[in-house]
Amino acid sequence: MRILFISSTRIGDAVLSTGLLGHLMAQYPGARFTVACGPAAEGVFTRMPGLDRLWVLRKRKFSLHWLGLWWFAVRQRWDLVVDLRGSAMVFMLPTRARALMRGGRRAGHRLAHLAEILRLAPPPLPLAWFDAADAARTATMTGPFLALGPSANWQYKVWPAERFVALARALTSPGGALAGHGIVILGGPGAAEAAMVAPVLAALPGAVDMVGKLSLPEAAALLSRASLYIGNDSGLMHLAAAAGAPTLGLFGPTNAEEYAPSGPHARVVEADRHVSPPGATELERLARMDALPMERALAAATALLSPVPVA
Repeated sequence: MRILFISSTRIGDAVLSTGLLGHLMAQYPGARFTVACGPAAEGVFTRMPGLDRLWVLRKRKFSLHWLGLWWFAVRQRWDLVVDLRGSAMVFMLPTRARALMRGGRRAGHRLAHLAEILRLAPPPLPLAWFDAADAARTATMTGPFLALGPSANWQYKVWPAERFVALARALTSPGGALAGHGIVILGGPGAAEAAMVAPVLAALPGAVDMVGKLSLPEAAALLSRASLYIGNDSGLMHLAAAAGAPTLGLFGPTNAEEYAPSGPHARVVEADRHVSPPGATELERLARMDALPMERALAAATALLSPVPVA
């Protein structure tokens, strides 16, 4: 069984697509997968069981990156092609079956949209793949810890740094739900991510700085051991939930109904919506992250950590 799976460019969407891959692995034991994705999402799939080839779509002029994938794929014989990008290319490939994601925005969670492709209900939860070497490289962080993700790929999704600091202190101080825990701060590579995280690191000098220092499989290995992850709406948030960490996603201008973290222990807390004045721009009509009080996030985090009473 040979399967071509065309996934997403963004890390978060790629993580959400892993549930479909997990389903296909269970349905077709021994199947060999070729996965196509964008460069940022490459690490989501590098440790995937059954991976035969990872095809990274590096953007080129005139969409020539798609032509390269087509030229490779058209010379193969596939049993199934799954395309989450909705490209016309899949109709020009030799395959016994194909499944295509239709475009356009619609109500409901992204996981449900993905599950529709293979007619699955309920949607399979995302997975996070890492190996023993990834776990070993992150084993220097010993003892229980709180993981924070204070960055995002859009500045308007970033919760104020001082509230991350206040929340971390409230949780880890004596009497807090995570009293005595260490703090690990994560983020992606690059100067923009480092700038977003810098105020949090400066205010929490005892925290372990892992910003831009981990591959995605290493981050998954680390997050699988976190007592709690709290972060903005981002790919890292989705990876934390997929890795099994209790995950609290902080939402403002983006749609929690569509992109809430999906995992065995995940929930969201949202900023207050406001009434926009006449003539407001689209951006001005969105909820602002500074309209999310620290106390609301603390209550949500504490509830997430509380054991569910047995009936």
